[in-house]
Formats: sequence, structure tokens, C-alpha cells
Amino acid sequence: MERVYNFAAGPATIDQSVLEKARKELVCYQDKGMSVMEMSHRSAMYLDIYNETEALLRQLMGIPDNYKVLFLQGGATLQFSAVPLNLMGEKNSADYADTGNFAHLAAEEAKKYGEVRIAASSREDGYTFIPRQFDWNPDAAYAYITTNNTIYGTRYTFVPDTGSVPLVADMSSNILSEPTDVSKFGVIFAGAQKNIGPAGLCVAIIREELLGQEKPFTPKLLSWALEAKNGSMLNTPNTYGIYMAKLVFEWLRDLGGVPAVYERNVAKAAILYDYLDESRLFRSPVHREDRSLMNVPFVTGNADRDAAFVKYAAARGLVNLKGHRSVGGMRASIYNAMPVEGVKALVDVMKAFEKENA
Repeated sequence: MERVYNFAAGPATIDQSVLEKARKELVCYQDKGMSVMEMSHRSAMYLDIYNETEALLRQLMGIPDNYKVLFLQGGATLQFSAVPLNLMGEKNSADYADTGNFAHLAAEEAKKYGEVRIAASSREDGYTFIPRQFDWNPDAAYAYITTNNTIYGTRYTFVPDTGSVPLVADMSSNILSEPTDVSKFGVIFAGAQKNIGPAGLCVAIIREELLGQEKPFTPKLLSWALEAKNGSMLNTPNTYGIYMAKLVFEWLRDLGGVPAVYERNVAKAAILYDYLDESRLFRSPVHREDRSLMNVPFVTGNADRDAAFVKYAAARGLVNLKGHRSVGGMRASIYNAMPVEGVKALVDVMKAFEKENA
């Protein structure tokens, strides 16, 4: 069967060359006589894979030497608890910018461990924009943002100035999609299933000076300091997920790195947004200056017609375009691995549907 164009928000499409390399190495990795899935995580052969994966990520993102890189389990959602547990400390308060569903959920989870202030919010406006005014508290233990909002299709085009307060960023849906100055952040974390690899893995990048502040009741598997001390192997890590991340990082490197893929992402998004801006049937509900390069929600204004388009597109090999259940409509997730041909195919199908439903 021919592969479809998969516009799912996550788990998301992975470049075919990566999948083919994984298939080739599935039964026997290089000359090791076994699959990566069978390797002991403490064996020399697996540690080589782990170390290569970390080195590639450091190279791609320009991660400074004073940051630890952790490969954790539980996806990004588990970090909604790990962040306050590791950072709130004696201050016991933190600031959150509520700019989308996952930012809101992170703030709600943090309330279990201390005081949470909302420094900015677009919740009452349906999360259609990123605020420009923030009421950051200089005495907060940390400030928290979600750099790209998967459901609502908005993104930060700037890094908020939080002064001396460490800035924490959930970059799950736009990590590695555009250049990032890691030094502006105290912590960056991201679930893998959008731009890194299969679901189940979470990458955390943490400034070393922020380690060792966890609350005394922090479960050991949520302690960044313990994970860092043990090289992300406090227990058996997601060994195959880390290997798959290595293959994705190699693919990104060979494309020319993050700057090259960013140029490609800008071009892909422009194709879709340009059509949405001229279409008489489809429209984007997001403020233009805050539009995501990764997740593009769009609507016709009629729920039945939206559903009809999703079926129409699926019949033509363009799948998973249904919008999130909380907002409806449609959503095209065009992460790093979505080729420009997929976006062009989507626009062609949208044009055909519009013509038939004029």
C-alpha cells in the first residue's frame, strides 16, 4: 500500500528514510548480532547509541556545556509535575502564561505543589493569539511558557524577558523546527512524538545550576538531579525510542541542521496560509502574527462541511485532518517530516473541494 500524507498532531509522521533505516537495522543492528530492542541499556554497544544521540542533539540545538540533556519517560505531560517538584523550592510559587490547552493543564498540575500565578492569558479569547504583555513576578521560582500550541495553532515568535527568573519552556510541538537560543532558558522539555521520534520519550535540557532543588517528597524518577547523576538511567530508559531519536537527528543533520529545516518549514507554512488567506471557503482562526509553523487549524464555518472535507481528503490519501475534539474544524500538522509535496497536495485537495462546494 502506498504511504499516505499523515497530518496527525502526534504521534506524527516520520520521514520515510528514517523508517527504512530502522527497518533495515531492526533485526540486527550493524554487526552487533541483535536488535537495539534486545540490548542491555548498560552495555557498551547501547551506550554508544545513547552518547551519539545526545551529541547530535547538542550539535543541532547548540546546547551549551553547562546544560544537562536527559532522555526521560512519561512524555511531556509527566514534566507538568516534574517542573514544580524540581524548581519551586522554598519560594513555592511560579508564574505561568496560559496560552493554550497544554499550558493550562501544566498550570493546573503545578497548583498541587505550590502557588501558581497566571502572568498572561489568551484563554478568554479562545487561545487565538500570544499575549505581548506579561506580569512576571521577580520573586517567582520560575516562569513557564508553551512555545507552540498544538491544538490552537499559535506560537511564540519571541522569547519573553523574565529577568533573573529561570524560564521554563514546553517545546513539544516545535522543538528542532526553528533556531533556539538555549541559553535564554533555564529548562526546555519536549515530548518526542512530533519532531523527535516515537511516543513515550521526553527530552529535557536543564541548566546545571537548577538541579538539586527538588522537594523532599519528589519521586526519585521525577528528580532531574538523580536522572542527571545516573545518565538518564535511574531505571531502564526507552532504549528504542532513544535510538529512533538518533536516526531522526541524523536525518536533520544531513538536511543541513535546524536553520535549513526552518527555511523549509517557513516555505511549507506559507503555501498553506497563502491559500487560506485567499480562499472563500476555508479560513484560519489564528491571529496572523502568531500563526504556528507546525500546526495549522482551519475551518469552513459549518461543522457538517468540515466533516465532509475531512472524509473527502482522506479518500485522496490525506489523513488525520480532523481538528481537536475541543475546537472542531480541521488541523494540518506539518512538522519537520512533512514534505512540501504533502502541503501542496493538501492545498490542491482544498481547492478542488472549494470548487465543488462553491
